[in-house]
Amino acid sequence: MMNKLILVVGATGNLGQKICRELIKNNANVRAVIREESSNEKVDILKKMGVELFKCDLSNEQELIKACTGVSCVVSALAGLSNIIVEAQTKLLNAAIAVGVKHFIPSDFSSDFTHIPEGENRNFDLRREFHVYLDQSPIKATSILNGAFADILRYNTPLFNVPEKTIAYYDGKQDWKIDFTTMDNTAAYTALAALDETAPRYLKIASFSVSSNELVSLSKEHKGAEFKLIDMGTMEGFSAYNKTQRAANPAGENELYSKWQQSQYLYSMFFTHHESLDNDRYKGLNWSPVEENI
Repeated sequence: MMNKLILVVGATGNLGQKICRELIKNNANVRAVIREESSNEKVDILKKMGVELFKCDLSNEQELIKACTGVSCVVSALAGLSNIIVEAQTKLLNAAIAVGVKHFIPSDFSSDFTHIPEGENRNFDLRREFHVYLDQSPIKATSILNGAFADILRYNTPLFNVPEKTIAYYDGKQDWKIDFTTMDNTAAYTALAALDETAPRYLKIASFSVSSNELVSLSKEHKGAEFKLIDMGTMEGFSAYNKTQRAANPAGENELYSKWQQSQYLYSMFFTHHESLDNDRYKGLNWSPVEENI
């Protein structure tokens, strides 16, 4: 039996490259779409891994059809705004359908945005918009919902601010568990899902789930000082603040991670979390603990 051929789109990005690496570890044949403007350094890394490179314009459906030919699963690790998450992914989806690809993993990799109201997170709204096309299509789809990427805990956001030695919470949710997954864990899990013909529509994972109160204890143990817990007010007030900031900064509509979008991500962390996890679906994964990520 021949090894499966998996197409990774967005392979020169951090997550996409890691997904390619994990697929190869699992004996898959990997084809990666690269663009004319792709960095030579990143392309060389993929080449050295043994990835088959396919130069392609994401706006050209005929080229995408060629890229999808012979593929069992398309994994999208694209990052961008509407022109990428909605338009380019729709062209990619159409190309996959045209040549009979059986499985499609969209570039979701986020909190469970299906539970977050429209207007609360612009980037999640784009994913939801793409899902309208995806869920009407004949292809089998699997979304990987990994909460927030764990490296956010090192960005000195209000949630865990090392210079200020503060930890935020909203709406009395100091014991609310926030889901985090490392990029390495996400990539390893995604690779296994791409090779799994029985993967369900949604797979929910987390390397660890941690509350603001638990972060206080961890700060004392790992940062040498007990950080101060800060009540940031209500979720209703937070939502209103984000909408005001967005309206006041229209230039951010053209930025993937504008300041108000970053704030919307924090809002989402306190709005939804996984009630159960699919971590155990695939064996042999080593889930990174919170202690390694602060």
